[in-house]
Amino acid sequence: MRPYILAETNWTAVRSLKVELAVLPWGATEAHNLHLPYATDNMQLDHIAAESARIAWEDGARVMVLPTIPFGVNTGQLDIPLDINMMPSTQMAVLRDVAHCLSGQGVTKLVILNGHGGNNFRQMIREVGSRFPDLFLCEINWFRVLDGTEFFDEPGDHAGELETSCMMHISPELVLPLEKAGDGRAVPFRIRGFQEGWAWAERQWSQVTRDTGVGDPSAATPEKGRRFLQALTHQIAGFMVELARCDNLYLT
Repeated sequence: MRPYILAETNWTAVRSLKVELAVLPWGATEAHNLHLPYATDNMQLDHIAAESARIAWEDGARVMVLPTIPFGVNTGQLDIPLDINMMPSTQMAVLRDVAHCLSGQGVTKLVILNGHGGNNFRQMIREVGSRFPDLFLCEINWFRVLDGTEFFDEPGDHAGELETSCMMHISPELVLPLEKAGDGRAVPFRIRGFQEGWAWAERQWSQVTRDTGVGDPSAATPEKGRRFLQALTHQIAGFMVELARCDNLYLT
């Protein structure tokens, strides 16, 4: 039993525990090139959340990881078989209900650990936070915590070298041999503003990539994944400890 994982702990332990920080991992269920499982985002989140919480717990922070929500926003992938979409309005309702429970139970801080690029929680945090002023909400997008180029030749955007290396370390038995993977080539937008990033539109995935991947996975190794995940979880754990102990969030 890991006391910082809600799914594994029990009422005997929880009833006397003052939770300083709740963590809600939020992933997606979608194809990841030809070689990675549909639950890649969720499996990575389970590992990252649990390991970060373990480090934070051992440093004295009373962190509690809630069960991972396995569905994310996949409106650009509705034509890809078994990619499961959860609308942002549904996410808002789920987040509101979770916040309602935690706020009424004395938890004062909630971190959404985001593991899917289609999820965007900023406006939800604004609205839900205004309804529950005693609950501080924030988001960590683990993909942005570290500079992937320090660990990988070409990290990639989706099922590339970074994610493939992570999955080789986390669940190697679920990763097909790399020779079975697609090359992850992606077709960019034709319009310059989209290419440069100062304009935005949702990508229609089946028009962008032939194998559902964006990024070349061919240089991935389990050792690269191990090194990256170790650095990542220590960074996130440090944030958890700092946030759990902080009574005044603003410099005075």
